[in-house]
Amino acid sequence: MMKKKNTRVVIALSGGVDSSTAAGLLKKEGYEVIGISLKLWDDDFYSAAKGGSCCSLDDLSDARRAASMLKIPFYVLNMEKEFKESVINYFVNEYLNGHTPNPCIPCNKILKFDHLIKRAQELGADYVATGHYAKKVKGTEGKYFVKRGKDTSKDQSYFLFNLSQEQFKYILFPLGDYLKEEVRSIARSLNLNVAEKNESQEICFIPDNNYQAFIKKEKGSKFVKKGDIVDSDGRILGEHKGIPFYTIGQRKGLNISHSAPLYVKKIDSVNNQIVVGSKEEVKSRKFSINNVNWSIPPDEEKRIRGMVQIRYRHKAAPATIFIENPEEPEIEFDESQEAITPGQAAVIYKDDIILGGGWIKGVLS
Repeated sequence: MMKKKNTRVVIALSGGVDSSTAAGLLKKEGYEVIGISLKLWDDDFYSAAKGGSCCSLDDLSDARRAASMLKIPFYVLNMEKEFKESVINYFVNEYLNGHTPNPCIPCNKILKFDHLIKRAQELGADYVATGHYAKKVKGTEGKYFVKRGKDTSKDQSYFLFNLSQEQFKYILFPLGDYLKEEVRSIARSLNLNVAEKNESQEICFIPDNNYQAFIKKEKGSKFVKKGDIVDSDGRILGEHKGIPFYTIGQRKGLNISHSAPLYVKKIDSVNNQIVVGSKEEVKSRKFSINNVNWSIPPDEEKRIRGMVQIRYRHKAAPATIFIENPEEPEIEFDESQEAITPGQAAVIYKDDIILGGGWIKGVLS
């Protein structure tokens, strides 16, 4: 991260150690730093939310205290409407359609790197920064790419595959070259109140981790209907509690008596069925993706090689990407992978740099 004098940066402060430390590093580099927290919910939610969710009143307070300690201006930006439209509606509808969504990806792209960039520019800022563990690199032709962060156990580049070149111009990732323990050490040296704060949960807006109750509240119970659990041959084995209660590869909660362990193989929202099978049946090699964003377009190539990551905690595996249709390519792993899940993102890497990525549409074989 290069020092830029008289350069104004808006830092998205969540109230956690990462974004707070990123703000401290930016100030140390000589930037003029402004802290902004996003208010995503009404006051009733904030009163009920637990600390550590990044949506609680405690987290907003932690962000404010961190800004005060760093002696930087701090503002709270109300984005309830945008969050509802871009993240909550997407999350609920994906589950009802039998997919397993990843709300962090549209939240990053639309709220932090679209709306927030616009608001930052209104404040005369040159950049927006976040506490992501990822790197922004510039290619020889002036294009920007996302590269994995130094801390491979915390790397968050996966969530950033769909950023545009226009957004990249205004983004900084101050933590890309740091390990998590280094970040905590820096936070202690800055006397930040969040230095020892625990990690926030994965889905920040569901503090109790009860997705199904959340969906019922948002859409109503009539949208979560019971149905049949069937095997690959269509034989009824039991009854499911509703499509949103299940995800591909799930074993627990099926409540089926069977001679061997069963796993969710497919979620059929059209027929309101959960299809189950053995662990081997849940493994697949080939699938398709859509809504693709290419950081490095494939030109005239019909196939390329890369490492493909199919969920945040998945270890990227070697695969061939077939690009007869660049808008809906097919990906084939060298070896079968467990639980290739529609609704999750598949991100293609080469030498730790994102080539592109898209949303898993369906399993082919």
